[in-house]
Amino acid sequence: MGNINKPPFDDALTPWDLWYKDLEPQQLGNIYKIQRVLYSGESEYQRIDVFEHGWLGRMLVLYGAVMMTERDEFIYHEMITHPALFVHPDPRRVLVIGGGDGCTLREVLRHPSVTLARQVEIDGQVVEVAREWLSEVNGNSFDDPRVDLVIDDANTFLDGDDGTYDVVLSDCSDPLGPAEVLFEKDFFEKVLDRLGDHGIFAAQTESPMFYPDQVREIHRRLHQVFPVVRMYLAHIPTYPGAMYSFAFCSRGLDPVGDFHHERVSDLGLETKYYNADLHGSCFVLPTCARELTCERPTD
Repeated sequence: MGNINKPPFDDALTPWDLWYKDLEPQQLGNIYKIQRVLYSGESEYQRIDVFEHGWLGRMLVLYGAVMMTERDEFIYHEMITHPALFVHPDPRRVLVIGGGDGCTLREVLRHPSVTLARQVEIDGQVVEVAREWLSEVNGNSFDDPRVDLVIDDANTFLDGDDGTYDVVLSDCSDPLGPAEVLFEKDFFEKVLDRLGDHGIFAAQTESPMFYPDQVREIHRRLHQVFPVVRMYLAHIPTYPGAMYSFAFCSRGLDPVGDFHHERVSDLGLETKYYNADLHGSCFVLPTCARELTCERPTD
């Protein structure tokens, strides 16, 4: 990740008083003072912006919503990848759905057992923007020889894909527009068909505080498809409400019972949020989140 230990603001770099609002339907949100607009454009699917903030560093904004900031992106990207990859006994073939900024791919590639990291991203322009403006953040992950980058709709891609994967990660945007289908039961069934015997599917499942109805419905659909479904949480400052949910789904592996602490220490990854002790605790849910799942309270 690039150098983000900068002074909070340098008004000399900003010839205008530019503030960006990331607002939610609940009539609240975050406001950011922008030092520079590094990129602004529109693809076939969405508006794409890259901003420079004095404290958060570079920010990727898609369809008007903040996707990541340089300062706190590691929380989301470590948590969507490592819980699944450290539970699978030998993750070699990984499919990343979405993730056009390249940061989930970066974390996947830190596991030396991975021989194929196939990424299916619908918007090739997001990838190109990330290559040019976010390379210090994503570590030039797209250039790793283990990466197979496919520009396609993931739902369509799975219809024609006959490969199997050890881990599938859904790093897609909110369930709106083209991404809406990636939260449907039919799509989850396609993912299950592509998983190997010990296969694991992990996905972002929105904010339990801001979108409880969406979270409940997503997890209901997941339970209809996967034998094992467990919600887990991370706290991401620039996401609505900070509390953010994920789903760990598998053919049979349990994210806590089949997790072995020593695998994390043996690999020796230098992480900033995820660690072996956090792994189990992130599956312990506050009541407001547990009520949105089909899980029963543990004794």
